[in-house]
Amino acid sequence: MKILLATDGSAYSKAAIKEVANRTFPPKTKVRIISVIDKVALTKYIGPLGVLTEYYADANQTLEKFAEDANEYAAKILRERNPMLSISTAVIDGSPKSAIIKEAEKYRADLIVVGSHGYGAVKRFMLGSVSHAVSLHAKCSVEIVRVPNTEPIKRKKK
Repeated sequence: MKILLATDGSAYSKAAIKEVANRTFPPKTKVRIISVIDKVALTKYIGPLGVLTEYYADANQTLEKFAEDANEYAAKILRERNPMLSISTAVIDGSPKSAIIKEAEKYRADLIVVGSHGYGAVKRFMLGSVSHAVSLHAKCSVEIVRVPNTEPIKRKKK
């Protein structure tokens, strides 16, 4: 069995990681953990905007480090709780909606596991739902893990 686990470092992704970690899978099950980052694409327009190239390079580096840390966290949890799994990780550049689907096809995943941010109708309309898009367009099974109501999510106050 091949599982693609998409993480973004959020509490919602951590719920998905725990869900996979706590299950029993057939021998030789492989899990590919991915984080998708949409690198700052404005670098080609730095002249008109008057922003230094270093700003974008730093922003992209920060995004990559955050994604690598999210993958590392997920791999650590899976290895501790389910050492029989074969685990690989990757940081992928692109739109999360399409990158997850493309990676699942390339990896030949049997299952994609993602966390749900639980957006309301307005936010879902404005931001789009990655889990919804993946479930609609993936060629394999998709599991969307929700955070139980008993686990409050800490959100930053504005």
